[in-house]
Amino acid sequence: MATMAECRSALDRLSDNLAGADGDVRRAADLDRSLSCHIRDLDVTFTGRLSGGRIRVLDTLEGPPREKAEIRLAMTGDDLVAMVDGDLNFAKAWASGRVRLEAGFRDLLKLKSLL
Repeated sequence: MATMAECRSALDRLSDNLAGADGDVRRAADLDRSLSCHIRDLDVTFTGRLSGGRIRVLDTLEGPPREKAEIRLAMTGDDLVAMVDGDLNFAKAWASGRVRLEAGFRDLLKLKSLL
């Protein structure tokens, strides 16, 4: 089981990947939205912002998200690490229910190019 530190590191690497991307991926990540990522097996939530093509983690809270972020993710720590490492395909994990992504319709349309 991935640790909280490994999950935080994975989010930082994801942020670096988004910031270094170009083309459609860069445009899709160029939003300004609140973000939460609930790690179900650790029962911890990372909260922050997706802005300027980067994820900025602002807080780590025990339990599920306390406020409804504009973009909400939920998954296990192992799945987060595997996705960032390229060992788990996000679209397949989302379609199978391993990963939950909730956002407004327009944001989902924009984010789909990240898949």
